[in-house]
Amino acid sequence: MSMIEFNNVEKYYGKFHALKNINLKIDKGETVVLIGPSGSGKSTLIRTINGLEEIQEGNLLVNGFDLHDPKTDINRIRKNVGMVFQHFNLYNNKSTLENVMLAPRLVLKRSEEENKATAMALLDKVGLADKAANMPSELSGGQKQRAAIARSLAMKPKALLFDEPTSALDPEMVGDVLDVMRDIAKDSSMTMLVVTHEMSFAKAVADRVIFMADGEILEDSTTEEFFNNPKEPRAQQFLSQVDHK
Repeated sequence: MSMIEFNNVEKYYGKFHALKNINLKIDKGETVVLIGPSGSGKSTLIRTINGLEEIQEGNLLVNGFDLHDPKTDINRIRKNVGMVFQHFNLYNNKSTLENVMLAPRLVLKRSEEENKATAMALLDKVGLADKAANMPSELSGGQKQRAAIARSLAMKPKALLFDEPTSALDPEMVGDVLDVMRDIAKDSSMTMLVVTHEMSFAKAVADRVIFMADGEILEDSTTEEFFNNPKEPRAQQFLSQVDHK
């Protein structure tokens, strides 16, 4: 069964046509990477999945719920769909541990003991157990992003969205974040959709690659097919300009 399904989706900002006739299915447990030039609609597409951006036409189903239906409870969808942003979005007045514990406390109503144990286990998983008491201002960019990933995982989501999670990081911090993402991708029950410019990550982890340009999906193929034999001229041109060896 599809975890995420776009059917003839259109998105506009005023007269600007940001997403054009998007048809896409992502199965449960699948890891899909979205790539393409800047301004191609990748981030807009991923932000429609948890209602941060509204679509104007078509249907968008997430875990069986239609986001375009006014009767759909968007918070119910967000409970099952985590998101990791480019700029971390941590609460600066809360410790690393408190950031990870906050949403499960408010939404899942876990006991404080269980919540803390889960949060500490996740911080350990992302290599931040020793930073639990630190404030975000005391963390490096890479550590903040790993804390943000732990925070998303704390909700035990069925799907996890990553919107260019390494693009705001210094180059030497990128590897640690990608390592954490690789570990998550090994979990066959988690659906992952990742917008990234990290071609080596896409090659190593993705089941499929979606190539976008000018608000359209131009290519949707297996990772091996895309990197070895891209069919669309725009995709060929894009790959010729980036390091993907």
